[in-house]
Amino acid sequence: MELLTIEEAEVLGQKHYKQHNAITSGRYDFTACQLDILFMILSSLEEDKLTYTIRAKDIELLTGREWNYQQLRKSTEDIGSRMFEIEKAGSYKQIWLFQSVEYLIGKGAFEVMISEPAKPLFFELKNNFTHFQLRSVLGCTSSYAKRLYMLACQWRTIGRFPKPIPIIELKQMLGLVDKKGKEQYTQIGQLKEKVLDVAKRQINQHTDISFDYELYKRGRSYEYIQIYVSIHKDKPKQLEIDYKIPVNEQKNIRTIMAYGISEEYAELIVKNGFDEFIKFVEKVNERAKKGEINVENAAAYIIGTYQKKGILPR
Repeated sequence: MELLTIEEAEVLGQKHYKQHNAITSGRYDFTACQLDILFMILSSLEEDKLTYTIRAKDIELLTGREWNYQQLRKSTEDIGSRMFEIEKAGSYKQIWLFQSVEYLIGKGAFEVMISEPAKPLFFELKNNFTHFQLRSVLGCTSSYAKRLYMLACQWRTIGRFPKPIPIIELKQMLGLVDKKGKEQYTQIGQLKEKVLDVAKRQINQHTDISFDYELYKRGRSYEYIQIYVSIHKDKPKQLEIDYKIPVNEQKNIRTIMAYGISEEYAELIVKNGFDEFIKFVEKVNERAKKGEINVENAAAYIIGTYQKKGILPR
């Protein structure tokens, strides 16, 4: 059996721990509504800004999910009450994500003020995770599932870790070995029940990948683990907030898609200029009212016009 060297395993661990964050490693899961709120904040992050206005209609436009006042209020209450702990040199720092939330009556909007100590965590999430990874990892309650998911994501296109790795190395990556070398779950049955099987169940249920593992013996005891991973093919694609793209740009793309335009074409049209698109639609509607043109298929008419301009490919 060809195995990872200690150096290769350490590289795996280093890749993982670069993505460590108190929010993702906490023993919390997040509802779809809570995730939408967090993602709206992430997509609006600015260096010198703490307060962000979130509109329920914007969430609906970007995700297709509609949240009422009670759902939003309960979600912000739950997020605001959660404590996240950061281990520092010689201390543990406890922080809360929100400093305050103010609902604007009659406007379908609310203002979230994130706490100053939590600000670096939000930027770290935005810089180190894709929105699909973050949505997946925050859907798991087990800290081991969160960590194994991030490790497994590195090999999703290959189908498995390149080689089996020593179980002790995996334990070190999962924080199951302290600084003195004392291990948790020394019995393989405990490790399977408390860590591996829980992680497998949550990853397969909540994330965009399938996860499995196989244990190998050396002599009479299990010493190695092979992890298998693949991309879920049967999960339908949903509209999601992509916090790597500014909220206004995403709103413009969704608005154009409402005309029956594909997302790829909508992105090209927005790149050309959303204001230009609005002027184009207004002009077409004006001409149609006057009887100058007859538009039976709006999507085909828009695509055809933009193809003639060379903005969309033929």
